[in-house]
Amino acid sequence: MEEREGEVRWDGLCSRDAAARAAALDTIGQAVLRRAESVASGAAADGLPVPAARDGLGEALARLLMLSKRCPFPDVREKSEAILGGVQELGIRIPRPLGHGPSRFIPEKETIQVGKEDATMHTLFAESFATLGRLDNVTLVMVFHPQYLESFLKTQHYLLQMDGPLPLHYRHYIGIMAAARHQCSYLVNLHVNDFLHVGGDPKWLNGLENAPQKLQNLGELNKMLAHRPWLITKEHIEQLLKTEENSWSLAELIHAVVLLTHYHSLASFTFGCGISPEIDCEGGHTFRLPSVSNYCICDITNGYHGADEIHASPAASIPSTESVCEVEALMEKMKQLQECRDEEEASQEEMATRFEREKRESMFVCSSEDEESAATRDVSRHFEDTSYGYKDFSRHGMHVPTFRVQDYSWEDHGYSLVNRLYPDVGQLLDEKFHIAYNLTYNTMAMHKDVDTSMLRRAIWNYIHCMFGIRYDDYDYGEINQLLDRSFKVYIKTVVCTPEKTTKRMYDSFWRQFEHSEKVHVNLLLVEARMQAELLYALRAITRYMT
Repeated sequence: MEEREGEVRWDGLCSRDAAARAAALDTIGQAVLRRAESVASGAAADGLPVPAARDGLGEALARLLMLSKRCPFPDVREKSEAILGGVQELGIRIPRPLGHGPSRFIPEKETIQVGKEDATMHTLFAESFATLGRLDNVTLVMVFHPQYLESFLKTQHYLLQMDGPLPLHYRHYIGIMAAARHQCSYLVNLHVNDFLHVGGDPKWLNGLENAPQKLQNLGELNKMLAHRPWLITKEHIEQLLKTEENSWSLAELIHAVVLLTHYHSLASFTFGCGISPEIDCEGGHTFRLPSVSNYCICDITNGYHGADEIHASPAASIPSTESVCEVEALMEKMKQLQECRDEEEASQEEMATRFEREKRESMFVCSSEDEESAATRDVSRHFEDTSYGYKDFSRHGMHVPTFRVQDYSWEDHGYSLVNRLYPDVGQLLDEKFHIAYNLTYNTMAMHKDVDTSMLRRAIWNYIHCMFGIRYDDYDYGEINQLLDRSFKVYIKTVVCTPEKTTKRMYDSFWRQFEHSEKVHVNLLLVEARMQAELLYALRAITRYMT
């Protein structure tokens, strides 16, 4: 909630000092109760609960509800609940959460419960809350992998809040532009709030045409990066850098490109893991009373059904013989491929042919549920040309040359360019890429002591293959052996058209694997997609500079 009248200030709750938090909570409690008394005294005397929508009270109560459930500091959780109780005693209806936990795909009981986390996770939660003023659902799902989450939060904090070429409100606006390309209202809503909090002009939120020309000029790059990064040329870069009074500096452009790729790939994670709306955002809470069966008709129309029904998924059910066999078969294939590798190596010509075949075949991987979905109106205003989406390479006779990593790679070229123009960010991104790529617990479903490096490499290289990126030393024949059709459909949807991801797709691949393993897959998708987009953008910038 904005501090419009200077009455409610939330910043003090982010302090690590308990006394400072207690003082902030007292101030918040008094301000909220004052407003509540004012609303209650002016209400009709018919004995019914009073609506809480007046004077910003509804937003304040939704924020308190979020704090009572999601704050890592127990004192804040308890006091927020007590303030809500005080408001309810005045006859005002208080909100309750909609949905069940941080993900629509993962049963709440299988996620980390706030207040029951271990010391390492608590440190991460406290860090996230102190930095963002919230513990968001993305964090609560990513925490399945604490080592990665720590790197992710550090990088995101640097991009959004530390010294850098772009002003703070530009950073959040670029986040909104990027998330809106995939109609990701979850990320758009978070950054609209952050944009306003750092002093952004509310008029810009009415549509990209209301933002400064400089940001409007970024629209074309945003569009191509999100959907067809292979089309980016040095001419596109030149247009942004050479436009008279609205020109970008190289450092600003690098910052913008990293933000755009970060939020395109984070939209993939949001849809790929079925992230629920935040409790205090639209769709995360309701002021309606629950019905006898604990959900009312408005919940059903919003897609919230009973907890058991919504999470009845194969991953949570009794292992079927078929899905257990699926794991065994995958492990057997990995073993056979390793033996073949040791025995013979394919020629360079054969390796190139296998890549082209896999790239071609990836064009025809699509879901039976695949249908054009119109951009929702509230999100589509943040970008132009809503019809522009992902298109495969060779459609309509258009040929895109293969991008050889041997000619331009992140390690040898991209990393140093980013670090030179936006110090420390190359290092942060590099660390995050490596953690995601190398992360392993040496397990596969119920099996322990398994070397999963072959599988992780197949997933990473398949994503890059969909973007036309080729590794000369990789045998792309392995991909078809290791990734079955349902898994390829999931990967392609999450990476290319994440807004079309469904719970059925999530449930249908790797049915016997843990949810933490499916989240791990999403981390690989996020980082491989981000690196692919960056490679095309950074190569174009390098070509412009030389």
